[in-house]
Amino acid sequence: MTEPAEPGTRPGTDAQPATTGRRHFLRLLGAGGTLGALASAGAVPVFAATPPPRRPAAAPLTPPGPTDLLWYPAPAAESAIIQQGLPVGNGRIGGLTTGDPARDVLYVTDASLWTGGPNATLGPDGQPPYTAEDFGTLTLLATVELDLPDHTTAAVTGYRRTLDLANGLATAEYTLNGTRWRREVFASAPDDVVVIRLTRRGGGTYTGGVRLTGRHGETTTADPASATACFGGTLPGGLSYAAAVTAAGTGGTLTADGDRVSFTGCSEVTVVVSGGTDYAPDPATGFRAPGTDPLALARAKAASAAAVPAAALLATHAADHRSRYGRMRVDLGTSTAAQRALDTWSRLNARAAAGAPTDPELEATYLQFGRYLLISGSRGGLPMGLQGLWLDRPDPAWMGDYHTDINVQMNYWPAERTGLADGFDAFAGYLLAQIPVWTRLTRELYQDPRNGFRNSSGRVAGWTTAISTNIYGGLGWRWHPAGNAWLCNSLWQHYEYTQDRAYLERIYPALKGACAFWEARLLTTTVTDPATGATREVLIDDADWSPEQGPTDARGITYAQELVWDLFEHYRTASVLLGRDAEYRAVIAGLQERLYLPRVSPTTGWLEEWMTPDDLGDPTHRHLSPLIGLFPGDRIRPGNVPAHIIDGATALLTARGMQSFGWACAWRALCWARLGDAEKAYALVAGNLRPSIHNSNGTAMNLFDIYSFGSTSSTFQIDANFGTPAAMVEMLLYSRPGVIGLLPALPKAWAARGRVTGIGARGGLTVDLAWQDGRPTEVVLHGAAGRTTTVTWGTTSRAIRLGPAGRTTLRGPHLEPVTR
Repeated sequence: MTEPAEPGTRPGTDAQPATTGRRHFLRLLGAGGTLGALASAGAVPVFAATPPPRRPAAAPLTPPGPTDLLWYPAPAAESAIIQQGLPVGNGRIGGLTTGDPARDVLYVTDASLWTGGPNATLGPDGQPPYTAEDFGTLTLLATVELDLPDHTTAAVTGYRRTLDLANGLATAEYTLNGTRWRREVFASAPDDVVVIRLTRRGGGTYTGGVRLTGRHGETTTADPASATACFGGTLPGGLSYAAAVTAAGTGGTLTADGDRVSFTGCSEVTVVVSGGTDYAPDPATGFRAPGTDPLALARAKAASAAAVPAAALLATHAADHRSRYGRMRVDLGTSTAAQRALDTWSRLNARAAAGAPTDPELEATYLQFGRYLLISGSRGGLPMGLQGLWLDRPDPAWMGDYHTDINVQMNYWPAERTGLADGFDAFAGYLLAQIPVWTRLTRELYQDPRNGFRNSSGRVAGWTTAISTNIYGGLGWRWHPAGNAWLCNSLWQHYEYTQDRAYLERIYPALKGACAFWEARLLTTTVTDPATGATREVLIDDADWSPEQGPTDARGITYAQELVWDLFEHYRTASVLLGRDAEYRAVIAGLQERLYLPRVSPTTGWLEEWMTPDDLGDPTHRHLSPLIGLFPGDRIRPGNVPAHIIDGATALLTARGMQSFGWACAWRALCWARLGDAEKAYALVAGNLRPSIHNSNGTAMNLFDIYSFGSTSSTFQIDANFGTPAAMVEMLLYSRPGVIGLLPALPKAWAARGRVTGIGARGGLTVDLAWQDGRPTEVVLHGAAGRTTTVTWGTTSRAIRLGPAGRTTLRGPHLEPVTR
């Protein structure tokens, strides 16, 4: 992530139209088929007509458990909606709601509402321009204001606002004139709309209205016949978009005029919001869905949902949401009655007080909140960037983009680990749709003589990317040579968890293209063994930058060396599994064997970051770039590398410190978990739950992670909301191909008793795990019949093959199999 200063000030040039180079990409990577086949890993047109969903015969809401609910005694302030508003989302469209009784405001974001374009020219420094004018920005779609003039905050009593994680529902309840009024807000994936449902217990009726306002100068118009208000527009880059709002009422009357739909004397009201763009994840069509009319589609979707009884809309949404959320249950211990009685913000503050007791249910809630955001923000279509689907302004920090030097990868670290492997599909689909354009830009622009990162060999092949990317194949900020390897490694790790051969077929050309880039880039140099004095030739990265610090012309940076080693390893394995390209596999094996791998500095005692004993940057820097082989990589682990390498990694991690931005602390926690230091990992997790006060780093009232620019400003950055839950799971279970390690970094705070079900493990397995007094008491493995792994705890090891039922149970710290 970039330095803590407002972005968007780098010089740039106007973006130019681009062709896709699709056929070249497929030919270069040796892939057959079509781009559609490549991009089919979850990527679908973002806003499209769909058949009516199947509705459950009965789907009452599941009462939320002690780890499934956030609650507050007052509405959110619109001026602080990013810190206080409650998020809803269906993977394509997201909203933040204040829950104010008299004037609720819903901030609506569509994942594909991006300005800018291909950004296919370079700035004077040979780097892709990075401003909202050329690179573009994710931006707000609309605000929806719900006005109930008589329901003023001063007049109501018994107010309570909640976010029900289990049912995917934001609510506000209060008493007015003896009646209990209830408001439910949810974003339905099956119906592809946001719904605001108004009900009450007791007498009285609803009189008020809902106003739709665009955020880019649009004019909202009303259709009285359908009680609909809507607007449409086209961005300068040609993207068309629209939004619509309509309402249905029980009793009373509905009218529409200007930008407002009004209701009078209704016992119940259902407000439906729809919106979207004509974006499609296909460079062959210029990232547009030909023939899509967003305005007509928004009106049709809103009208279709409004014709369905509100209870059925809610039941359909809740059943769909629970089908994902219910895959994992989390019990890290029991909190006290006094802790449970506190509202969420008070509870966060109490947990952070000096000497305060632990609050295990609050920590489990934070993990489940991360899963809630993943379900709400990633359901096919586009993946989540720096703020996911939740904006409070049209111009978010860093354009709300995809940062490829840690942030977008971290967003998906919990996907497989927390039973949400299908949430990764949006990320995979995005990459496979963008790579054809990145391939062309690499071929045409990377060797520009002004680019300090260009290949000294004079050759370029395959593809790479930049630190920032948009949704049109556009690159921004700086070239990121090793970014291709990290993205491919993320793609590969998803395969390790799922064992999906069809998916492996789809990602194989991307891995091969990244290897081709490095085959052209690697340089030969001579190194001397300090112990023996012997010399040997090795391959190293060309001029590069250890994100995001140090010199920009360093060669052989540890970050790139580790990522490329992993890339080559994964490509070789994929090639064997698919029975492809044996000759090229041998070439890559030869390159991998010659790769330089990092040493421990005799000067600092740390694992080297820059292929030199000297530290060339900030020793407490937020990025853990030289430790990428520890996490998310797996090469640096006890028993796989010499002990002095582990010691050097530990010393470097220690030097980095325990204080940083939320995402950086999450990464630190994951590294300490890999090193088996439970208390350091837990301290970093607990630190991320510290409340954000006066724009400090920490957790906001609504559990969003806050990135501080100093005492006067801050922003929401979503990656810590995913990295921290990933760390919590990694503390409970470590998996690599063929091995599952139990409780590798279980902290004292959770050791007394706990149970987590639905943990994803590499090898296509799911694990239910219970423990007591720091020891496993029961382990249940689920997967396809015949799958094998080795389960370990301490010095105990048990080889497992799943039987015909696809389930094996182990009991006690000796992991004794249970015969059934």
